Amino acid sequence: MKIQSAFRDVLLQARATSDYSNLTELLPYAKKIGMRCQSLGDDALFVLPENKGNTGNPVLPALHGGVLGGFMEMSAAIHLMLFMDEPKIPKIVDFSIDYLRSSRIQDVFAECRVVRQGSRIANVSITAWQSRRETPVATARGHFRLDSY
Repeated sequence: MKIQSAFRDVLLQARATSDYSNLTELLPYAKKIGMRCQSLGDDALFVLPENKGNTGNPVLPALHGGVLGGFMEMSAAIHLMLFMDEPKIPKIVDFSIDYLRSSRIQDVFAECRVVRQGSRIANVSITAWQSRRETPVATARGHFRLDSY
């Protein structure tokens, strides 16, 4: 219970101040890949910084597809935590990703949009791009079960 309480406090503080750095530091996978989240008006922009350790194909070179998929899934979960009326812990039910083109070893950006949120399930669409938002490298759809703290 102590960990959940501490996490809830950090989440509520992030929501109140729009400073999401402490939140991403508490999530092990987000911290491992160096993921950042920044305020974008009333929304959030997720950033996966350039990191040669995330290379999947050194010949191209290209970002590892699993890292990109994990980044997009984590972005959707954090987005739900930040923007739901009542803080809940989203748990993945289903995640489908469409890889549209190779991701170079450079920053990747992601935006999320809640398509539908009920009391127990939320559907989120995610778009990831590198140099131009109009040219996404991947899109995804995630379905999450929402549990109370």
